[in-house]
Amino acid sequence: MTTFVDRVELHVAAGNGGHGVASVMREKFKPLGGPDGGNGGRGGDVILVVDQDVTTLLEYHHHPHRKATNGQPGAGDNRSGKNGQDLVLPVPDGTVVLDRAGNVLADLVGQGTTFIAGQGGRGGLGNAALASARRKAPGFALLGEPGEARDIVLELKTVADVALVGYPSAGKSSLISVLSAAKPKIADYPFTTLVPNLGVVTAGSTVYTIADVPGLIPGASQGKGLGLEFLRHVERCEVLVHILDTATLEADRDPVSDLDTIEEELKQYGGLENRPRMVVLNKIDVPDGKDLADIIRPDLEERGYRVFEVSAVAHMGLKELSFALADVVSKARAAKPVQEATRIVIRPQAVDDAGFTVTEEGENFYRVRGEKPERWVRQTDFNNDEAVGYLADRLNRLGVEDALRKVGARAGDGIAIGPEDNAVVFDWEPMMAAGAEMLGRRGEDHRLEAPRPAAVRRKDRDVARDEADQEYEGFRPF
Repeated sequence: MTTFVDRVELHVAAGNGGHGVASVMREKFKPLGGPDGGNGGRGGDVILVVDQDVTTLLEYHHHPHRKATNGQPGAGDNRSGKNGQDLVLPVPDGTVVLDRAGNVLADLVGQGTTFIAGQGGRGGLGNAALASARRKAPGFALLGEPGEARDIVLELKTVADVALVGYPSAGKSSLISVLSAAKPKIADYPFTTLVPNLGVVTAGSTVYTIADVPGLIPGASQGKGLGLEFLRHVERCEVLVHILDTATLEADRDPVSDLDTIEEELKQYGGLENRPRMVVLNKIDVPDGKDLADIIRPDLEERGYRVFEVSAVAHMGLKELSFALADVVSKARAAKPVQEATRIVIRPQAVDDAGFTVTEEGENFYRVRGEKPERWVRQTDFNNDEAVGYLADRLNRLGVEDALRKVGARAGDGIAIGPEDNAVVFDWEPMMAAGAEMLGRRGEDHRLEAPRPAAVRRKDRDVARDEADQEYEGFRPF
């Protein structure tokens, strides 16, 4: 059974905002005491948080669909709905968040680092919050916004100071087991290690982490073996250590050619050219291994490598190697620039920025894009004429109608508000006047000429009732 997963596709959905409510206070002797509809609650966010106790993405491999809770709708008596609960997802240190196109959204390094993967929807305002001096008793409320839903990719890149690279069975797992307290699987066959192993090493006053990268063979950068799957785990390291097997039994291999092959794969993968390199000649406890190490060491040193001869089994040369790695890691840490505290950047809106754009798309068709217009459309109940009239007033005050006139739009032209895949389309009728003082009965707006069958039926019932009352008044028994 798989126990280590370092790449998953996660489908996250934030909670929807609760709807506002249209309500009127009704008490004894106060049949119409004013609007008292409460606001809807905010939808919960989906938040990724770095947790040092989490080392794999296995949980999200088995359960890739995650959703936060919705906000509750408002209620009468000015009672606001309950906010949705945020969904907090712990991820390992070194997790990179990408979209489906491969664009990096966040690089989560450090305990407690957070990223909002899905923003919860806003709660809709109740009619109590929409009341004004002109609109004293709104017969509508705003709808809650839907929560953000998207697909993201999580990739784990091990956060280690030292990365051990080399052919399968070169002794990487054995070396990490004797340098640290890690207990990786060790056996005498290739591809014993199927997951990166991470260990903590203490050398004097320096503490650093060391990781081995399994499965590097010729063609690893093109997907052969396990190399392509785990090469990402060396990207964050400070130093690369080549583990060369001086006692290999394969006739067509030798330590120098192994080094050249692995270097070529690292070059093809890219991004690791400037990392310092060290070479470890392992298995010198074998007589032939010691002789071969003595032969090739001068050649490697001529290339500029710092070479160490060790035996993980016999514990030979480990102390020198450990302190040499600690020295390189300490110098790399000292060379890093001091991290400054995160600055709060305020970007005020430009004076000439209307907050929306109007573009012509085809003959007699225009599209309006902008955060405010699109949000207002999502919050509008189009089954309520008064709510639609309120939307028209807001768009007019924002300047949408003036912008449409400037680009040449005329009455009857098609107007779309929102993106192509999710837009509200209507025929534009310029408003000669606007304002709450023009409203009729609650829930209606006489500027909308669309027929209302329910209102007609109510009017017909009222007329029939009046005629019946008149006939009853005219009836006089003998």
